[in-house]
Parts: sequence; C-alpha cells; structure tokens
Amino acid sequence: MASTTKECSLPTFPTIHQCPSIGREKHTVVADMDGTLLRGRSSFPYFALVAFEVGGILRLLFLLLASPLAGLLYYCVSESAGIRVLVFATFAGMRVSDIESVARAVLPKFYSTDLHSETWRVFSSCGKRCVLTANPRIMVEAFLKEFLGADMVLGTEIATYRGRATGWVLSPGITVGKNKADALNKAFGTDPSLAPDIGLGDRKTDFPFMKLCKESYVVPAKPEVEPVSHDKLPKPIVFHDGRLVQKPTPLMALLTILWIPVGFMLACLRIAAGALLPMPVVYYAFWALGVRVYIKGTPPPPAKKSIGQSGVLFICSHRTLLDPIFLSTALGRPIPAVTYSLSRLSEIISPIKTVRLSRDRFTDANMIKKLLEQGDLVICPEGTTCREPFLLRFSALFAELTDELVPVAMSNRMSMFHGTTARGWKGMDPFYFFMNPSPAYEVNFLNKLPYDLTCGAGKSSHDVANYIQRNIAASLSYECTTFTRKDKYRALAGNDGIVEEKPKRAAAAKKIMGC
Repeated sequence: MASTTKECSLPTFPTIHQCPSIGREKHTVVADMDGTLLRGRSSFPYFALVAFEVGGILRLLFLLLASPLAGLLYYCVSESAGIRVLVFATFAGMRVSDIESVARAVLPKFYSTDLHSETWRVFSSCGKRCVLTANPRIMVEAFLKEFLGADMVLGTEIATYRGRATGWVLSPGITVGKNKADALNKAFGTDPSLAPDIGLGDRKTDFPFMKLCKESYVVPAKPEVEPVSHDKLPKPIVFHDGRLVQKPTPLMALLTILWIPVGFMLACLRIAAGALLPMPVVYYAFWALGVRVYIKGTPPPPAKKSIGQSGVLFICSHRTLLDPIFLSTALGRPIPAVTYSLSRLSEIISPIKTVRLSRDRFTDANMIKKLLEQGDLVICPEGTTCREPFLLRFSALFAELTDELVPVAMSNRMSMFHGTTARGWKGMDPFYFFMNPSPAYEVNFLNKLPYDLTCGAGKSSHDVANYIQRNIAASLSYECTTFTRKDKYRALAGNDGIVEEKPKRAAAAKKIMGC
C-alpha cells in the first residue's frame, strides 16, 4: 500500500511528442543529456572513448572491469554511486588537457550520431538552450556548445590536482536528483517568473528539476526514434579524431581488447608482405591476408624513358598515408610519392620511395620536376587526410609542373580502427589500418585530364586544381570544401599542424605533423 501511495505521488508529465516547437524563439529550454538529448541512456561508451584515447588499452580494460560494480551501484544503490565509479575508473591520473582534447576532437562524432530527433526538434526551436547533465562537464561542453548551440552547460565537476584529474568529483557531487534542481536554481534563481520555459528529462531523477520549469515533458525510452540525420545537424562534422570506428559499448570494448593482440600480429604480417614482396605480387598477397583492394578505371601505361617521355602525375584524394601504396598495388609497380610529412617508422617500412616536401614553393617545384623526369609520381594535394565524405582544398602547385595529370579517387573502409590521427603518434597509423579484420581500399582511376584543361592550354593552376577536386568529389559523391590542413589541426589539436624542428635538424625544412 505504501509503495502504491509513493508511485501516485510522483508527478506525471506529457511526452516530448506533445510538445509544440513553433513560436519558441524567445523561450528557454533545459534538457537532460543521456536518454533525453541523446537516444542512448548509458554514458559508458563515452567514458570508454576517453579511457582508450587517453589511457590506451589498459585503461579501457580497467574501466571494463569496473563497469559491473558501477552497474550494480547504479541500479541497486543510486545513480550517483554508479557514475562515481565510472568517473574514477576513467579519469584518475589523466591530464586535464588530454581529457579536453578528446572531448573536442573525438566525442562530437559519436554524440552527433545519437541525437534524439524529437528532443532536438524542441531543443533547437528555443532561443536559449541549457543542458543539465550528470556527465562531467569537461566531457560534454565542447560538443554541446560548438555543435548544438547550447548557451549553458551544467554538469558534474571533476576534482583536479596540478593539472591532473584525481578521479573524485567536486561538491555537491554528481549532478542527479536534487543536485540538478539546486544547479537549476543557482543558474536561473528561485523566482518562478525567471524559471526556464521548458524542462526535458527521461527518468525519475530528472523530475526535481523538471518541476521547476513552466512546462515539462518526458522523453520515453520506447518507441525508439531515428537519430537526427547528418544533413539536419546545425554544424557538419568535417574533422574528427580518435582510433575507434564504432561506439565502444561494453561488448564492443571487450571485443576490441581481445582483438588488439591478434590484430597487431596480423598487421605486422600484412605490412611485411607489402614491404618485402615484389609489387606485382602484393595485390594477391593482400587478398590472401584479408585486405581487399578494388580497382576501377583504366590506368595509363608506364612512361617510356627511352623516348624521353616524362612521367604521369597521379592526383589522389587523401584518406590515409597508405594511399600511394595502394595506388602502387593497383598498378603493380612502385610509384614514388611526395608527402608533406611522414613518420620515420613509416618511411622505414614503406615499400615505395617517399620524398618530403619542404613547404618552399621553388624548392618543391624543382624537386617534383626532377622526379617526373625519372617516371610516374603520386601526390595528395589536400596536404592532410579527411575521414568524412569531404575533400579539402587542393594545393595548386602540381598543376603548374606538368600537363600529364591523372586524377585518382581513393576511398577505404575500416570496421574497428581508424588509420589516421591528428593527436597521436602517426607511426602507428599503418598498423592501426591493417589491424582491422578486413580493411578495404578502392582505387578509381579517372580519365586523364585533357590538354585543353591544363595550364599548358592557358588555364590557371587554381582552375585546374579546382576542376580536379570537383571531378574526384563527383566520382566519390563527396562534397568539396575550402578547408585546409591548418583548419583541421586547429579544430582537432589546437595548433596549425606545424612543430618546431629539433636543433640537429634546424637547417632542414620545417617538419609538418603527419598526413
């Protein structure tokens, strides 16, 4: 009888589907995050992303081992106790700057794929947007403010000491239940006339803050709704970082941990096959080892040095640093590549000749001309990789050096690990790509650029570069952008992608961070 009375005393709210979203431009909305703004009710995958990207496989294993205790406390004791375990297992000892970096460069991609369409309909219609969440504010603030236009983020504050997280949380603790209501009162005041217009939540511990709002709506777990599509996001995710392709649910995290030792040995075998076997055989070796290489179009024949024929310059879209290697695999012969930078390890294991660009226009132009006199050459004029279906701006230098231009549309598929990084050690890029169970590359040779469209026929180098960019984008169904290498590294790493040379190389050209 007592339990029945308690249930009857709980407030009942209409569902989010009943909330009108027209004429809300001057209204203020306050929304919970997990289960409300996001479809998923569990924050474990996002803690797991931080654990793996900052602490590696051992930290992810520690978090996974702690998750049963976190779940037991969450459901049997309190939400606060369970979340405290996740916070400690994930953050203890981490640099605050590393956590902020992952929150800015890695998490937005995963958050954006799980945005609740009905909640977003209401949230985006309001003029002032506030998010009230039990998640650590340091994890979610970058995404909510930059990509969803949130004006205010109220979340759990983690404790720090000398730039590192201690694993504890600051008073008043995890932002759940009464703490959410207190945080709302502190931010908006206790005067009912100043209360937010709309409160959105999904569970009983959200009810205390929802009762303080003028209107309140609950987001039911069922029926499930489709996430907001990419084209309806307020800001597209062009750049993102991190090694994991899929959201690390507990099961996926376990499979990742178990696969990494096996995958690393498989990657070493695949890399050894590519580096040691003759290039005409590499294509078949890759297929035998589970690496799929698909070839489209008709590549041009090798240049004939005997009659003084200069080499062809292959213009590739840039997906990973392995683009020139898979181009060579498709052609059955090694094609030298010019790169803006490459880690020393990648240079050592590369089966093809790699030449670094100096970023000095005159020096680079002379070097590329000499290489073309010796035979075919490959270049990726974007200057850096992009994972999403976008092409970055093409540098126009290549168009001034030869009229023998063959565009090549490169695309790849990875199921577990990304083979690129802006924040990590780039020497591991080829290993992570080949650690995928069955990675795939598609090399699409487009038609050679007609002479009428080259600089030799009077076209400007920028016109030629833009034409090739559009041509490759059309074949891949990608979108052309004007973003550059600097834009990518400013977004993901907080720098221009340039690092200072070590003293012993001071006389050399500046080294640029990774491809």
